[in-house]
Amino acid sequence: MNSLFKSITMLVFILFFGIKIKSTQPFITTEKSSETILLKDKSTKISFYSNKGIDKGILRAIHNLQSDFQKVTGDFPNLLNQISASQSSLIIIGTVGTNSVIDELIKKKKINENELKGKREKFIIQNIKDFNGVSEMIVIVGSDKRGTIYGIYEFSKQIGVSPWYYWADVPVKQKENLYFKKGIYTDDEPVVEYRGIFLNDEEPSLGSWARATFGGINSQFYEKVFELILRLKGNYIWPAMWGKAFYDDDPENGVLADEMGIIMGTSHHEPMALAQTDWHRYIKKNNLPNIWDYTKNSDVLQQFWKSGIERSKNWEKLVTVGMRGDGDEAMGDKTNISLLENIVKDQRKIIEKVTGKKAEKTPQVWALYKEVQDYYDEGMRVPDDVILLFCDDNWGNVRKLPNLSKPLHKGGYGMYYHFDYVGGPRNSKWINISPIQRVWEQMNLTYEHKVNKLWVVNVGDLKPMEFPINFFMDMAWNPKQFNADNLLEYTEKWSSEQFGEKYSKEIARMINLYAKYNRRVTPETLNSETYSLENYNEFETVVNDYQKLSLDANRLYNEIPDEYKDAYFQLVLYPIDACSNLYELYFNVAKNHQLASKKDIKANDFADKVKKNFEYDSILQDKYNNKISGGKWQHMMDQTRIGYTNWQQPDKNTMPEVVYVSKNEKNKVFKEKDGYISIEAENFSRQNNSDRIQWKIIPDFGKTLSGITTFPQNINPKENENIYLEYDVDFSSTGTFEVQLLLAPTLNFNNNKGLRYEISFNGEKPQIVNFNEHYRGELGQWQSEHIIKSATKHNITKSGRHTLRFKVLEAGIVLEKILINTGGLKPSYLGPPESSN
Repeated sequence: MNSLFKSITMLVFILFFGIKIKSTQPFITTEKSSETILLKDKSTKISFYSNKGIDKGILRAIHNLQSDFQKVTGDFPNLLNQISASQSSLIIIGTVGTNSVIDELIKKKKINENELKGKREKFIIQNIKDFNGVSEMIVIVGSDKRGTIYGIYEFSKQIGVSPWYYWADVPVKQKENLYFKKGIYTDDEPVVEYRGIFLNDEEPSLGSWARATFGGINSQFYEKVFELILRLKGNYIWPAMWGKAFYDDDPENGVLADEMGIIMGTSHHEPMALAQTDWHRYIKKNNLPNIWDYTKNSDVLQQFWKSGIERSKNWEKLVTVGMRGDGDEAMGDKTNISLLENIVKDQRKIIEKVTGKKAEKTPQVWALYKEVQDYYDEGMRVPDDVILLFCDDNWGNVRKLPNLSKPLHKGGYGMYYHFDYVGGPRNSKWINISPIQRVWEQMNLTYEHKVNKLWVVNVGDLKPMEFPINFFMDMAWNPKQFNADNLLEYTEKWSSEQFGEKYSKEIARMINLYAKYNRRVTPETLNSETYSLENYNEFETVVNDYQKLSLDANRLYNEIPDEYKDAYFQLVLYPIDACSNLYELYFNVAKNHQLASKKDIKANDFADKVKKNFEYDSILQDKYNNKISGGKWQHMMDQTRIGYTNWQQPDKNTMPEVVYVSKNEKNKVFKEKDGYISIEAENFSRQNNSDRIQWKIIPDFGKTLSGITTFPQNINPKENENIYLEYDVDFSSTGTFEVQLLLAPTLNFNNNKGLRYEISFNGEKPQIVNFNEHYRGELGQWQSEHIIKSATKHNITKSGRHTLRFKVLEAGIVLEKILINTGGLKPSYLGPPESSN
């Protein structure tokens, strides 16, 4: 019955006005016709009208629309407070129920009040006739403040200003003539009530960029973020929180959010409109105990929480309730559910006391994040009006949804989703790994389970998640507009809005593919062992996939007009080129290791390629940070991505270890004869360097042929650098043999710590030798013979080929000769001649 009534109402509305509603359809054209209204041409200047005293947030959006019209047409529209009959091109902007010209238009049946009154965040854009002496004009009207703002920004978007004009430098194409297609246009009400993003894990990239650009993550920064959210028809944010406190960092932050129409929240572990950084500042300022434990410090915590509600009581917000451990940690295995329920009750008492209203009058949310979901599963409950915020597993896989066979929670449900995450198995902070197919499937699953009160997504640094953010916000507005068959069409439409229709299909294909490739394995998890070199030609195939995509992306970069190149680099070329290069790097590492294990000289070619890949990654980073858009994006690509060894990011990008094979390796197997093996140090079978440390032969050094040592001489190897030489030997006998190293008489110059090396055969547990730590009367002999002889013993149980490894643990060790006594080594000053090989 209800749907029938709506259908009849809509039909009456269409018949009454004689105009067909064109929901979400294009209403701007550059072609004149009998069905269009002139907005701008060479002889006409457009003007806007709004009542005096209009809401500041709406006025800010109007000013942005003026600026957007100037970008498109070259003319800055006037903003009028009265309507003149001589006005030939006019847009009226306002909100229902504000004692404005909009209410006058409703009284005169120019606007259908039923389509707006009592609606949430809805806008209508339409043409009207004969009002105050003007024959025809356009109206942008909202059911409320945000509805009006969304209508304004929809107009901006349709005249050709992308929501990403600032955040991705999408250029604005200038147009001489603009016309409005007669009709009534609306996107209706949003399906999801709270729709927003979470700026998180924002160091080093976003934070460093904001400090370089705005002096910090302050109100100037948030003005740009809030505007983007509104242009995407969002209304909600969790602000950056790594060492930051939104309200405290800049007193203008809260004022600005409320003015612009942004609903403020705090992250899943930051209750009562307070950041965790607020807590640390609060206890330090007031000299209070730093005990984030309600059983031990409830009075202090209550006063702290009260301060958060008092500070923000006049601003629109969604209050997070509940409690996790300090710094987003679990509260512990013995956490009492009744205690947590009491915490929420006490928090609601604070809300009531500060606001003077019942707790349910202040919107609240409880996040079932990680172990908090276990509390819920074990029976913890919150009051009916509190939103239950379900969460994914931090990787885009929804963990829990309502049981539709049981009564639903009256306060409704939300979903906290992730495009970015810091945690195991590896951080994912650098680049977009979220194909919209996966986002759609999981969020559609979410929506179909009645989760439609709140959608918030962790976007990390914001850039470079532009495309999935746009999709997430569009889907939050109306999930039913998407299905499995139109996702590529959406990508093409989005690409057209940023780069024009000519390039849209090809760009959409590339955006679609690179996100798909990145979801195979995230860049931070990728390494030289991920794909198989031996089976199904797997590694080479995935590298070729990315290389082909990179070739296409670079080819189009050369073709696309210059004004699009900066935006194209950010949204398309960089993520493809950088990820393709990363795949090549790890493939080359894998080939290097494979060939080196076979002592194949071609391993060196792949080692050189790894170095080039590593260098190219830094070149791309430098271009993004310092070259494009006049150097606008300093630090934005500072996030490390190469050299992960555990879940946490490395301090800097580190080139993977490669192995160089000696060109003469096949001839260098030294054979036992006459009871010994003698080897000149420079005639190693293999050497292993790093990007910091290299072996270098010093010709004519020392007592025999030469010496070999590491450079630079002021850098000690790190534990995982493995700076070693290997010598292949062929034993004809077995037994316990002494290995004598003839070393240059370097002294313990390093604060008497001494210099150490490791020595081993065939991968056995190495012996660690400090050959000059303490002097026990040897100094005179060392000085006299100009050598230090260091000896170890090793058990050789099988005859045949063996590998001796000599690894340095400190810089400054110079090796001259190796002698292995298998029972026949005779005394001599220089040692026997080198054995045959």
